[in-house]
Amino acid sequence: MGSIFLAVISIYLFILVGYSAKYFFKEKIDEKSLNLLSVYFLQVFLTFWGLLKRPIDSELLLAPLFYLGIVVIILTLAFFMARQLFTDPKERSIASIAALIGNTGNLGIPVGIAIFGEESIPFTTLINLFNVFIVYTLGVYFYSRGHFSMRESLRNIFKLPILWFALLALGFNFYEVSLPKEIMKVLEMGAYSSMVIQLIILGMFLHSVRLRHLNLRLISFVNVTKFILLPALAFFMLQFAPFSTMIKGIIFMELFMPLAVANVNLSSLYDCRSEDVTALIFISSLLFLLFGFFGLYIIKLL
Repeated sequence: MGSIFLAVISIYLFILVGYSAKYFFKEKIDEKSLNLLSVYFLQVFLTFWGLLKRPIDSELLLAPLFYLGIVVIILTLAFFMARQLFTDPKERSIASIAALIGNTGNLGIPVGIAIFGEESIPFTTLINLFNVFIVYTLGVYFYSRGHFSMRESLRNIFKLPILWFALLALGFNFYEVSLPKEIMKVLEMGAYSSMVIQLIILGMFLHSVRLRHLNLRLISFVNVTKFILLPALAFFMLQFAPFSTMIKGIIFMELFMPLAVANVNLSSLYDCRSEDVTALIFISSLLFLLFGFFGLYIIKLL
């Protein structure tokens, strides 16, 4: 446990770099530009390299589906609970979906390497792709309160290059196409560059957050859903899952990740209380820092 603790703490060094860079350079450095570089270029290297590291088997294909199943169950529960607790339709939308759009990419993949090693990358990569699907379908639907075309949402998914490179990598994997070690080394360099940039972007975002006001009821509901209901259901269901201990730990870890910045992007786009959502992300990130090692302890019990 001590080595895992040190490995996870070390990851936060890059978050601190991003925070410090934004603190000192302000508008001279732009996280949006870095995010575009990461999403459209560097994450392609990460996805392709990650999905070629392990032959396709039932665990690799079923793990993200299991992740998605838990998300859908909690979404259904949160939706009906939110209808009883919130009268404002925008608050109901945020309460229903925010906790389920987790930071599986920027934080989940590096933390997975810190805890489980590079063997986790194929699983965390696929789970992150499923999370992208959740963002552009369920996320868009709830944050736009049902008035946005689902066809447009799906179209946005297909515009992302990581989807196509993931399919190509899975095809290479299935047909056992091996790449020269020199090319794999270049892909590895790009993959680790992607993870570092993602952590720096997270740090820059955290510095940019300004808490204008706190919606305590919404904050309580979303964080109880994220850090109590979601982990409790995951822990219970994983007891009966036909996965190895490592895969169970990866699924639980990804579900335990704090809220993703994508929540702010969607809430701003559809005028859905973006200030409240910004506060939610900031507080969930702090709670993860405070209680994340409790999650590590639970992973050891799976």
